[in-house]
Amino acid sequence: MLKTMLWTVTMAAVAGLAAAPAAAGVEVGKAAPAFTLEDEAGTAVSLADFKGKVVVLEWLNPDCPFVQRHYKAGTMKSLATTYGAKGVVWLTVNSTNYMDAAANAKFKQANELPYPILVDQEGTVGHLYGAQTTPHMYVIDADGTLAYMGAIDDDPRGGGEQPQNYVAAALDELLAGKAVTTAETTPYGCSVKYKK
Repeated sequence: MLKTMLWTVTMAAVAGLAAAPAAAGVEVGKAAPAFTLEDEAGTAVSLADFKGKVVVLEWLNPDCPFVQRHYKAGTMKSLATTYGAKGVVWLTVNSTNYMDAAANAKFKQANELPYPILVDQEGTVGHLYGAQTTPHMYVIDADGTLAYMGAIDDDPRGGGEQPQNYVAAALDELLAGKAVTTAETTPYGCSVKYKK
């Protein structure tokens, strides 16, 4: 009887997995999906606005300890400033279901960020890109093709002396007219707190 019950539960779980829709997301080497979101000030920002430019997308949740660590260290702001001077556009997307424009504006002001924080409370763009963690990073080349996606670096615990920054490496290669050597890595951080 116990075997029959276990078999029934197992088969129900397998059937549930098979019936679950495939996870949305993007693929390296394919066109990055277009989107328009409002930033923390209520201004509409479209990916199409930056045609011909290299764009970095960063998924953010100010409550996430991994995000807090990187912002305390200045990781994102430093990259955005350095590569912004070279024409790279940095866009941050907050798909956290309980964070609105006011919360994003507060975080932007507190960290004196030079880039917008886009409001995605419904999770539409997060699901479109398959964003799993905060941070989860995407680099789109000047042709609108996804060139990199994954972790910010190879140091999830934050204890490394000289972590390899995957986003910086991808940007350096793209700006030099080269293909991105490490085009995909496993992202780390907190799970994106999508609306249920």
